[in-house]
Amino acid sequence: MISPLHVAVIMDGNGRWGLKKKNSRNYGHLQGIKNVQKIIQASIKKELKYLTLYTFSTENWKRPLEEINFLFKILENYIDKELNKLIKKNIKIKIIGNLNKIPLHLIKKLKKVEKITKKNTKLQINVAFNYGSRHEILHAVNKIHKKKIKINEKSINNNLYTKGIPDPDILIRTGNRNRLSNFLLWQIQYSEIFFEQKLWPDFNQNDFFKVINKYNKIKRNFGGI
Repeated sequence: MISPLHVAVIMDGNGRWGLKKKNSRNYGHLQGIKNVQKIIQASIKKELKYLTLYTFSTENWKRPLEEINFLFKILENYIDKELNKLIKKNIKIKIIGNLNKIPLHLIKKLKKVEKITKKNTKLQINVAFNYGSRHEILHAVNKIHKKKIKINEKSINNNLYTKGIPDPDILIRTGNRNRLSNFLLWQIQYSEIFFEQKLWPDFNQNDFFKVINKYNKIKRNFGGI
């Protein structure tokens, strides 16, 4: 049995959960960020080395501006509140995504947390922010073209946002939606994918452990026998 090193999560269902509980999508986003803390702890308990969280996609710009600004604000507040705890827990933060459209003050905070935690080794959390897999692949190909080197699997891997990060062993999507939503399409070629019915705020540590236990029972052949 080989335990997973890397789990990626599409944290879907915050807005629907908030509407159901308080008639407010933003309330759901607040509860969603609280649940992130629990899943980080679960990841540490299971001795994962990488946890990738889909926090804001390139398609999320289609949402109302008020909701977008609220999402940015709760991320900013999370950094302010939790940075010292992340440092104490030896957690490294890496931002993956296109930061060009993000407000400058938030970019500075994201870069700061990356810099401060870059030498931490317990768990690396990859925050997929303004991330879209198609954009990531096109961005990588354009970088390769500018470098005038051969386009192949190795050169693409070396120019992705996820350079140096092993592919996810597990992809979890909550929210009772069976789609990938433009997330890590290059990297999940052999990931075990688990579509979970619970909305993200209801997806707890035990649910996370159950997924990992299911993964541990799977014989992975990677195209072989």
